[in-house]
Amino acid sequence: LDFGDAVRGITLPLSLRSPGVCETCHGNGAKPGTQPRTCPVCMGSGLTTRNQGSFSFSEPCRECQGVGSIVDEKCPECHGTGGVTKTRTINVRFPAGVADGQRIRLGGRGEPGERGGPSGDLYVLVKVRRDDLFGRTGDDLTLTVPITIPEALLGTDLRVPTMDGTVTLRVPPGTPSGRTLRARGKGVARRDGKVGDLLVTVEIEVPTDLTDKARDALETLAGEIPPASREQLDARVRRYG
Repeated sequence: LDFGDAVRGITLPLSLRSPGVCETCHGNGAKPGTQPRTCPVCMGSGLTTRNQGSFSFSEPCRECQGVGSIVDEKCPECHGTGGVTKTRTINVRFPAGVADGQRIRLGGRGEPGERGGPSGDLYVLVKVRRDDLFGRTGDDLTLTVPITIPEALLGTDLRVPTMDGTVTLRVPPGTPSGRTLRARGKGVARRDGKVGDLLVTVEIEVPTDLTDKARDALETLAGEIPPASREQLDARVRRYG
């Protein structure tokens, strides 16, 4: 699934080649015009019971292999199994917020049971593609946004994308690199109706190429800003000389 489809939810047609009910015998395994007969050993229960001392044990009937019926004239299409391999298409609803690695169970959409028995289940394993911008932690979406040194020092209004539009977040003055801002209700919708948040981490982008004017301005600024507090580091340096 695309990242956005997993967050919002989507219905997709899936084509698969797998065992299905034989259309010639309608799953009972018998040649058209005939019917399976009840197993005379287990009387249709599919089980036989034997006594051993004070205990009794049940096991699948060996005469009918636990099906409960016997096919005397087998269907020419499925050879008595009641199922044939064929291509089928089913629509699968992936709920909003489905996660990578999650399994979706479709009851009764798996392989047909032996000779008309109930069908098994189909499990769809979800794989979600990475998004170019967003990450995901549980029900929260994550986003990393670069800001400039002046924006970090003076503060700014930061306009960022969400999965359904944009939102403006206030970056307060003196924001350090790595600080996370929260946009409530802009994450992944939960099954109980609640919605996660969008967590925006700001990273200060340090330019590598400076003009002479920019360098002069920074040197002037450096003279006005108090030095970083490194008392513990300086003490350790003095200790080891």
